[in-house]
Amino acid sequence: MMSTNVEQEVITLSQEKWRWMSERNVDALAALFDEQAVFVHMGATMSKDQELNVISSGQIQYKHVDIQEASVRFIGTTTAILLNKIRLVAVVGGNEVINPFVVTEVYVQQSGTWTLASLSFTRLLTT
Repeated sequence: MMSTNVEQEVITLSQEKWRWMSERNVDALAALFDEQAVFVHMGATMSKDQELNVISSGQIQYKHVDIQEASVRFIGTTTAILLNKIRLVAVVGGNEVINPFVVTEVYVQQSGTWTLASLSFTRLLTT
């Protein structure tokens, strides 16, 4: 089992990622995203370059992310699976949308640095 310090490091990195996404800080995101990373949205699956393009162009604008829960599980010492339960306010195709999601983020540690290998949005059904 990994220490809570490493767990908190991954949670903090995820929180920074959400901030960078809302600020369209593609330089910071490019450094974080692994070259082989995959991004699964409700309507598309994208590569690193496609995701960065969507963010920089404003096709998807991440306006506000309310993180309701965050948990991390480790596989060995180099893979972290983070689950975020969020309420996301975004502008997609010019329309503001608010969605509840569980976002699965997979981080892999290489040479002492965590990189994001996968980001998947699963929309929650609301009653």
